[in-house]
Amino acid sequence: MKIILLQDEKKLGKKGDIIEASEGYARNYILPKKIGVEANAKNMNDLKLQKANSDKIAQEQLDAAKALAAELETRQVIVKIKAGEGGRAFGSVSTKEIAAAVKEQHDLEIDKKKIQLPEALKNFGSYEVAVKLHPQVTAKLTVKVLEA
Repeated sequence: MKIILLQDEKKLGKKGDIIEASEGYARNYILPKKIGVEANAKNMNDLKLQKANSDKIAQEQLDAAKALAAELETRQVIVKIKAGEGGRAFGSVSTKEIAAAVKEQHDLEIDKKKIQLPEALKNFGSYEVAVKLHPQVTAKLTVKVLEA
């Protein structure tokens, strides 16, 4: 019996896969637990429409990430931190501070978890920081650390 999986199942496959299962296993386990549905014409058409919709959404998200990356490439963010003796910075600049500065200065929303610092920004100066907006899109943001 052919079954379309409705969710990821460790031993069977991933959501949307069409698998071949024995009659008893399908009727007594897969169908009652709503792990999958029978692969008839209506369900196959629904699966095709769902895949087309998810592909369209994924493409829109990729395009939005590329547009945001192009926007970020042209921008510069200024972060001010306190200085100690000898012009040395107190502490370092965190991703949370960078995300807040981007929101405040350019009104762009960036998740702090997507900002990837190569090392702690402990000194004053200009740094290139990677922002992973999408699995396929990484933008470079210029962060300027100044003395407050």
